[in-house]
Amino acid sequence: MRHPEPRLAVALTLLVAPVVAPAQTPVDSGLAHYIATIRAIDNHAHPMRPISPGAPVDTEFDALPLDGIPPFPIPWRLTLEAPVWARAARALYGLRAGDSGAAGRIAARASLLREQGEHFPAWVLDRAGIEVMFANRIAMGPGLEPPRFRWVPFDDPLLFPLDTRVEASRTPDTRSLYPKEAALLRRYLADLGLTAVPPALDQYIAGVVVPTLQHQRERGAIAIKFEVAYLRSLDFADPDSSVARAVYARYAAGGAPTGPEYKALTDYLFRVVAREAGRLGLVVHVHVLETFGGFYATEGATPGRLEPLFNDSTLRRTSFVMIHGGWPAVGETEAMLGKPNVYTDLSMMDQMLGASELALVIRGWLSRWPGKVLFGTDAFEGGPDQGWEQGAYVAATTARRALGMALTAMLRDGEIDMARARKLARMVLRDNARVLYHLDVP
Repeated sequence: MRHPEPRLAVALTLLVAPVVAPAQTPVDSGLAHYIATIRAIDNHAHPMRPISPGAPVDTEFDALPLDGIPPFPIPWRLTLEAPVWARAARALYGLRAGDSGAAGRIAARASLLREQGEHFPAWVLDRAGIEVMFANRIAMGPGLEPPRFRWVPFDDPLLFPLDTRVEASRTPDTRSLYPKEAALLRRYLADLGLTAVPPALDQYIAGVVVPTLQHQRERGAIAIKFEVAYLRSLDFADPDSSVARAVYARYAAGGAPTGPEYKALTDYLFRVVAREAGRLGLVVHVHVLETFGGFYATEGATPGRLEPLFNDSTLRRTSFVMIHGGWPAVGETEAMLGKPNVYTDLSMMDQMLGASELALVIRGWLSRWPGKVLFGTDAFEGGPDQGWEQGAYVAATTARRALGMALTAMLRDGEIDMARARKLARMVLRDNARVLYHLDVP
C-alpha cells in the first residue's frame, strides 16, 4: 500500500474536493484552493497515543469516556452508515471503493499503524491539513509531542473534592461518570504527595487547586477543559463563599453533600479555578453541546447558562471558549460572543453537520464576530474501523467546504471582497487561535 507524502499537495487534492457544494451554493474555486492551503490549528481533539503490539491500551484520551454509560443513539452522520467515513478511509488508507468495508478498513489501519509507529499522529495531521492540534487528554505521551500537539488537561475533578455518591445517583449516566472524576482527583492529589483533601476549603484551594494548575502549565498546558455539563447544569450562579466553606468543612472528613450543597460548592470552585487559570494564562474550555448520553441534560448545557460567569468582572482576565459551538443553540452562542473574553469553535459540529448546514452557522458568526470563531475537529476514537484520524479528516474536509460556502455567499451578496474572504478563512482556520493562545507559529 502506498501513502502519498507531500503535505501541501495532499491538502490541495483531498481537502478541496468537491469544489462545488450543492448546486445552489457554488464555492468559488480560487477561494476553495486557497482555503485548502491553510495549515489549520485544531482547537479541540482527542488524539490517541501510538501503541506498540502487546502494550496496554491508551486510556488517557478522555477523563469521561462514555463507554460505561447505558447505550444511547448518536447523530446519523457520526455512524458508519454516513458516506463521509468510507470516503475518509479511502483517502487516508489508500483503499479502493470495494475495499473500504469494515474488514478492509481495520486491516488497512493496522498496517498503517505498524508502518508509521510513533510518527502516526503527525502523519494524521499532515493528511488533514492541520499544523497544530490541541490534545484534550489526561496526559500526553510518545507521538503527541510539541510543537504539533499541545496539551489541554481536564480540571472537572477540582470541582468535586467531596464524596459524590448523591450526585452520582442522579441518573444512570452519572453513576459511571462521577467515579471517573473521583479517580482522576486522587491522581492529582498523588501528584502533590497527598492522600486526602485538606480539612478546610481555603487549604484545598491553596494546596490542591493552585498547584495543580501550576503543574499543568509547567508541563505544557495551554488551556484547561471542563466537561462538567455531563455532571451538572452549566448554571454557575453567583457564589456565596461562606456557604461553600461551610459545606466543605462539614463533609471534608466524610459524608456526602446534598445536591444543593454540592451546587453551592461547585458554583464557588468553578470561579476559583477559572480565575487562577486566567492568572496563569490558561484559556478555559467548556463543553457546550446538546448531546451525548441517554440522560444528558440538554437544557442545562446551553450557552446562555454561562452568562453569569461571562459577566463576572473578576473573570475578565480569563478567556473562555465554548467548545462545539453550543450546537444547536447557535443563536445563544452568538449572543455570548459579544462578551470581550468569550470565543467558540466548530469542533464536533463539523462531524455531525453537513457542509451546507454548517455554512449557515459560520456565515452568521463571521458577519458579526469574525475574531471569535476557531476551527476544531473533536477527532475521537470511535472503534477499530472508525479511528480518530478519520474524525480529523471528516471534520477538516467538512469545515473547509462549509467555510468556502459561507464566504462565497458573502462574496456573492457583496458583503466582503476576495481579500476579506481570504483573511476570514485564515482567521477561522489559524489566526484567531494563534492570537488567542499566543502561539509561536508563522
